[in-house]
Parts: sequence; C-alpha cells; structure tokens
Amino acid sequence: MKKIYQIIVCFICLGSTVSKAGDFNLAIGNFDYSDKGKNASMIDLTYGFTENKTSSFLGEIVPVFGAFVTADTAAMLYAGAKIDYKFGSFVLTPSFTPGIYSKGDGKDLGHAIEFKSQINLGFDLGPDTNISAGYSHVSNASLGDKNPGANSYSINFLTRF
Repeated sequence: MKKIYQIIVCFICLGSTVSKAGDFNLAIGNFDYSDKGKNASMIDLTYGFTENKTSSFLGEIVPVFGAFVTADTAAMLYAGAKIDYKFGSFVLTPSFTPGIYSKGDGKDLGHAIEFKSQINLGFDLGPDTNISAGYSHVSNASLGDKNPGANSYSINFLTRF
C-alpha cells in the first residue's frame, strides 16, 4: 500500500508543477482476471502530456507515462503513447506502453520488459472530465522463456488540467 501512496504523491506533484500540462487518468480494476489463481485488484495511474501531442495520419498522438500496482504487489512502470478518437460525447482511446514489470507476490509474466496494450471506451462528462471502461493486455512479446500474458479490465476517471 505504501507504493500506491508514493505513486499518487508523485503524480500529484507532477501535475501541480506544470500548468496546462495534460491529463491524469485514475483506473481501478482487476489485473489478470482470466487467471483465477493470480488475478488481483489493481490501481493504475497514467499521465498524458497533451501539450506534446503530435499530429499524424492516425490522429493526435499523446505521450503518456504511468504505473500500476496490484494487491499482490505486482507493479509496472511504463511510458508510451495514446490517441483519443472523439465521436460526439464518446471517446475511444487505444494506447501502447512498453515498461518494466515486477511480479512482487503476483503473476510471473516471464520477463522484466513487458508491453501494455489498452483500449478505453469513454464518455465525456464535461470539457475536462471523462469516465471510461478499459481493457488491457500485458505481454513480453516472447522476450522471455515463457509469455503467459495478463488480461485486465478497469473503470477509468480522467481529468484534464
């Protein structure tokens, strides 16, 4: 639990040091829900650097940085990118974030380097707030001798600064 508080404090400090810096996403969910032996509740915090977005043929790519921690003390620190696709009040957000994974007392994913792919489907509650449902998959892309992967779902609350 101490790690969770440290991560939250880091994100609050990061968000308060830069004005109009980006968006902050808090997610609560179930890590590796499909493995009944190693599933665990999780908290995931992600920061989007919207001031550094880049236009491409895919849309506006936003750099992100984040971390998650599970109740079994598994944790991942990651950085990558996301794209927000808006359809009226609805938002579809795919993301890809490579990172460093520590199994703690949780699931052994086979390697310290893991890749997190996620998709969120959300609804804008206002100009600076979004709530969404998310699905993610963490895998080492066969970098290790084993690659069991982990599937997770979450409820996400995003606020823009």
